[in-house]
Amino acid sequence: MRRTMMAAASLLSLALTSGCALGSSGADEGSGPARSGPLKGVTVNVASKNFTEQLLLCEITAQRLESQGASVKRTCGMSGTNAVRAALTSGDVDMYWEYTGTGWLALQQRGNITDPQALYEKVSALDRSENDVVWLPPAAANNTYAVAVKTSAGKKLGVATLSDYAELASKDPGSAGFCGASEFFGRDDGWPGLQKAYGFNLPKSDAAELAEGPIYNAVAKGDPCNFGEVFATDGRISALGLTVLKDDKKFFPPYNLSLNVRGTVLKKYPSIQTVMDPVSKLLVTAQLQKLNAEIDVDGKRPEEVASQWLSANKLK
Repeated sequence: MRRTMMAAASLLSLALTSGCALGSSGADEGSGPARSGPLKGVTVNVASKNFTEQLLLCEITAQRLESQGASVKRTCGMSGTNAVRAALTSGDVDMYWEYTGTGWLALQQRGNITDPQALYEKVSALDRSENDVVWLPPAAANNTYAVAVKTSAGKKLGVATLSDYAELASKDPGSAGFCGASEFFGRDDGWPGLQKAYGFNLPKSDAAELAEGPIYNAVAKGDPCNFGEVFATDGRISALGLTVLKDDKKFFPPYNLSLNVRGTVLKKYPSIQTVMDPVSKLLVTAQLQKLNAEIDVDGKRPEEVASQWLSANKLK
């Protein structure tokens, strides 16, 4: 399932330095005594998957709730979508951030919905009725699949959109060399669907399969590819001087963030939504790129980045 892994070295570093330990067995009981506030007396378990953005969101959520009086247990860095969703629906954890596109697939739904609000509404309604999971209002941040190129290479090749790329792939496949992860090459909402939607067929000899982490550096170096699969909120996009090609036919489905909360928990503590709404409203794609880069590029810990961001926005 998408969004379950980042580069192994990055994860190991985070596991060794972060309170968000990898794996559900590394749950953190919290960072200190709860303060007074609208959530005084509330005890919740906040979870996440095991990659940079999710570890960051886990800390942002935990620290925000603690600042409003809650006592928070952390189960940051679970093994992936299936594990964290199972923990949520079983009651082992109370909330985590999920992506609308991932939720659609997790609910075993088919069909590509390109309108972000329509997708959110469908996923939200279905998950609530089937699993009593409430999707809080989504953030604008959209961590969808994307295709990136080194900015200078994109200008040289005259490629700014995916339609431009399709034309280049048909006329000069060698210059359109593409790097992608195995999952992307095998998904209908990945490479096969992209080629079909944009009407091109890049020779297999010009498509290189890499792990997700090394793709960014490969594109930045132009070796072995000028173009590659990326996630839209990844901090390495700006740090490495890459440009995301415009998806002018709106092929890739939305992956907007929403805090998923167990219905029984939200019914008992409705102030959770009030407390978290300001956070969600501030999470836009460019902001998440910046925060992710502080961890992946600058080497800061998720706790540190979360604390600084919340303080800067007067949310703790």
